[in-house]
Amino acid sequence: MLSQIELGRSVPTIALLWKVARALGVPFAALTSDGHTGEATVMRAATAKVLTSAAGSFTSRALFPFDAERRVEFYKLTLAPHATEAALPHAPGTIENLTLVVGEVEIVVAERSHVLRPDDAILFQADVAHSYRNLGGLTAVMYLVMSYIESVG
Repeated sequence: MLSQIELGRSVPTIALLWKVARALGVPFAALTSDGHTGEATVMRAATAKVLTSAAGSFTSRALFPFDAERRVEFYKLTLAPHATEAALPHAPGTIENLTLVVGEVEIVVAERSHVLRPDDAILFQADVAHSYRNLGGLTAVMYLVMSYIESVG
């Protein structure tokens, strides 16, 4: 599969990229780096790299440049109505801080459920299995800050 991706014959899913990143011991964002450097970086929505789940119901857009070391990453997530996205455990010590902007979402962390409504936020250890489930009929919009113990990038 990695060979197919490298040759441009296959497009990886978010789940596959998470598995590869975990296997390599690197942050998820390291696999989508464009190598851009500069004093100020504008990340235009029209040209952003948006990763989409295999079913097309979940998207993740990095809102940070990939080319510098960091301990924090910032993402915009969307989740289709009534869809669920399961996430594999991240590197030990990884923390997710997520806020919901639109919709109603259930976050399950280590089998414990938390329901979020607009402007609610949650902070949790993301080195365990967790999932996002859209409970409503609107596409959910969330912003996620991932914090790592060690610098990445």
